[in-house]
Amino acid sequence: MSKKNMDKLLKNKKYQAAADQLVAAVQMRIEKIKRRRSKVEAANDLKQIVKEKYGEIAKASKSSGCCGPTCCGGEESKIVGYTVMQDEYNNLDGYVADADLGLGCGLPTEFAGIKKGDTVVDLGSGAGNDVFVARSIVGDEGKVIGLDMTEEMIEKANANKIKAGFKNVEFRLGEIESMPLENDIADVVISNCVLNLVPDKRKAFEEIYRILKPGAHFCVSDIVIKGELPEGLQKSAEMYAGCVAGALQQDDYLSIIKETGFENVEIKKIKVIELPDNVLKEYLNELEIKLLKNNNVGIFSITVVGYKP
Repeated sequence: MSKKNMDKLLKNKKYQAAADQLVAAVQMRIEKIKRRRSKVEAANDLKQIVKEKYGEIAKASKSSGCCGPTCCGGEESKIVGYTVMQDEYNNLDGYVADADLGLGCGLPTEFAGIKKGDTVVDLGSGAGNDVFVARSIVGDEGKVIGLDMTEEMIEKANANKIKAGFKNVEFRLGEIESMPLENDIADVVISNCVLNLVPDKRKAFEEIYRILKPGAHFCVSDIVIKGELPEGLQKSAEMYAGCVAGALQQDDYLSIIKETGFENVEIKKIKVIELPDNVLKEYLNELEIKLLKNNNVGIFSITVVGYKP
């Protein structure tokens, strides 16, 4: 082969290699876009599941009253039966029975350090259970804002507010990942078994950071896990809406909080959550249930605080 033809061949191979690299780069980009789209679609699907489930609960409690997690919503609202983690509220000042739908997993106000005159924001406020407890602490001088993405819950919360006659309580419709709230307005942010319903938990804590005043803090109760949940539980819509399937590993949960910029992050309370066998049998076979228990997979409710510098 002549030198001229050899140079031409090498040049063509060089171009071909460059073209192959370009095609590969484009294909990778397309795959990333597809994955991003699938994640967005999945997140939207999960939000819709949560809206539907909690909308059912609000409607059921409105039509028949709610006597707690064993009856509120009946068979159609299975999620209520799964939130078997709630602490008792009825001995707290400000408790409003009609606002208690049995959906929490802790008492965030217990460790929130709320003071008279504070502005408190409750994320995923539901029918207003924690809002009204917080309002009893801040008094007439303070303000409490409840945020929820379910229209039926906002409607029920406002009905409870009117019944109670509170003037310094407000309920807003909106999502935690993009709160309709100003920067630096809150002295304390609370939330009760809700952040696990948010697909983008990092964005949720970024928003919490944004609305807190400098030096202010959050106190949230949420579900975390240690170990790997069986696939049957992970893929269950009801378990997701019940804060279980969407739960992060405890270390990952705390890492997101710290990476957001919060300081002095501390778990104030932790308790083990045990799902009853009759619940597990709906999603797992006998062998899977046995493995779940023998592998020491832990489901926990934690109440954690963190401070914005």
